[in-house]
Amino acid sequence: MEYCNDFRYDLKVGQIGEQLLDDILNFKTIEVKRDSWIYKSGNIAIEYESRNKPSGIAKSEADYWAIIFSGDYKDEIILIIKENRLKEICREYYKKGNIKTMGDNNTSKAILIPITEILKWT
Repeated sequence: MEYCNDFRYDLKVGQIGEQLLDDILNFKTIEVKRDSWIYKSGNIAIEYESRNKPSGIAKSEADYWAIIFSGDYKDEIILIIKENRLKEICREYYKKGNIKTMGDNNTSKAILIPITEILKWT
């Protein structure tokens, strides 16, 4: 679409966005992760292993992931990202060694993605 300083144009752009979100919420599968440590750590933690078995992103078959920024963010921010894009980002940070052992008795492993970097992946 070409740029136009016109309400009808802005309305059309908004309606396309509304339709996209409607399609995601009603016709796609979404893995939902609620993370209360994002505020303190500055990272999104994406689990990939638990008890020495693939889990989380390694097993998910969802179309999208919704990451709810909980804790001090008070559930006021939700990031929705296509799973294939999230996997691409996870692979890069896995290669960089951004891995943390966590969970009950430290039996899970997660990839840490800095929230300041997540939107740079275009």
